[in-house]
Amino acid sequence: MTEKRYQQLVGELSPKSPMWKDCFNAFWIGGLICTLGQLAMNGFKALGLDKTDAGTATAMSLVALSALLTGLSLYDNIAKHAGAGTLVPITGFANSIAAPAVEFKTEGFILGVGAKMFTIAGPVIVYGVSASVVYGIIYYFCQFVL
Repeated sequence: MTEKRYQQLVGELSPKSPMWKDCFNAFWIGGLICTLGQLAMNGFKALGLDKTDAGTATAMSLVALSALLTGLSLYDNIAKHAGAGTLVPITGFANSIAAPAVEFKTEGFILGVGAKMFTIAGPVIVYGVSASVVYGIIYYFCQFVL
């Protein structure tokens, strides 16, 4: 069997994804997560935190909730229906760190949890920090040199 024929068979036999349904679910579940974040932020402001501290507390709360749901094996069930709706908000980043930690805990804390925890999130952190440095240098030159 040639590679071309194999790809043709895969295309014919693979189940078709209901794109519009997937997009709709990602939209409303992702929006629900963002609404939950906004409600949390409003609650933290009502408790007397300023906007910056309320934003920090909200992010921490969403990360903790996401890690808890991942540990309880509930986040994957939500993500199965929501797709990118759970991936894009900060909850997806928390899940990408917590899921490998839960999966590899049987291998021990050093070689399991510690080594595997950042396999998915590590590149995001590296390139995020690198991009921040580049943008910071550009900002510095635009503000103070030019």
